[in-house]
Amino acid sequence: MSAVIGAERDRVWRALTVPDEMIRWDARMVAILDSPEGYPRIGEKVRWRYRLGKIPIILTERPLEVAPGERLRAAITLGLIRFEETYTLDLENDAARQTRLTLKLCAKSEVPMMGGVVDRFDVRRMATELIDERLRSVQKWCEEQP
Repeated sequence: MSAVIGAERDRVWRALTVPDEMIRWDARMVAILDSPEGYPRIGEKVRWRYRLGKIPIILTERPLEVAPGERLRAAITLGLIRFEETYTLDLENDAARQTRLTLKLCAKSEVPMMGGVVDRFDVRRMATELIDERLRSVQKWCEEQP
């Protein structure tokens, strides 16, 4: 899924990679637990207090690929849930200062949960909702906070 954001790529990149900004546009992020200097760098991690619905949980993000202003791929651990997310930034319209931000999640078709599993249809629904929410939040933040 993708969204066109009325901001230049470096602005969108900053929103995705500066922990102090991330916590302001992502309503699920409650607090930064640790954030290494110069984040993101491959292999380093940042941890957050995070809300999954009403459940407080720890989110760990570990970059796997960093191409500043172009691509950020990270391994995400959210409690028992593990997935990879990839943000890709492309110039949409230079004159209008627009960036196309694409977010792709890769998760197993079943996610283990206490007492059972969440099947592939629920995983797909949850991933789609998460992607949509994140893209809209980044878009709103970048367009309101230039």
